[in-house]
Amino acid sequence: MLTHEIYVFDAYGTLFDVHSAVARHAALVGPEARRVSEIWRSKQLEYSWVRSALGHYRDFWSLTEEALDFALASVPGVTSSAKASLLEAYAELDCYEEVPAVLQALKQAGAKLAILSNGSPQMLASAVKSAGIGSLLDDVFSVHELKIFKTAPQTYALVTQAYGVDATAVSFQSSNRWDIAGATAFGFTCRWINRSGQPEEYADLAPVETLSSLSGLVAASPR
Repeated sequence: MLTHEIYVFDAYGTLFDVHSAVARHAALVGPEARRVSEIWRSKQLEYSWVRSALGHYRDFWSLTEEALDFALASVPGVTSSAKASLLEAYAELDCYEEVPAVLQALKQAGAKLAILSNGSPQMLASAVKSAGIGSLLDDVFSVHELKIFKTAPQTYALVTQAYGVDATAVSFQSSNRWDIAGATAFGFTCRWINRSGQPEEYADLAPVETLSSLSGLVAASPR
């Protein structure tokens, strides 16, 4: 028996490995490849929060490219010629190893599965196709239609409005603790996929469970 009928997943960092683009081209980027990847991700998120607060929206792919420009300019010795290859790889990120099997298990148990992401529709479609998980998903919700990013409450409402359910009917999974805080405040039942063992924060907006990977989600959802 599933704990919920609806399971919604953040995309980047939860289903798709945001660092796999740089890892794929580590030789091209050079010895500071990991630092480049970390700056890229940090700035991508920062830009989304700042633009939401300002009310000056740009789609997530544009922010991803701008963040990469900053990352490449920030690390001495890294050539900007890597940009095209890195963006191409980001459009086809690797999914985490357990993702297909976990989604398949939940689907077979009767759950409705969806993505809710800051990603633009085109980049989400590309990532889903590349990972080969499209047949396992019922919906892919992008904040793009709202022109604002998570953690704005209306982004989470995309799910409840589409399915005509109360927020408590949704199990929401994200590797981003700030996303878990936002979704918890909205009313989702949240599970934090803490892949890298980050310390807890937002203590007043805690998930119901913290898991090291999505595999634990299946174990926590007996059929």
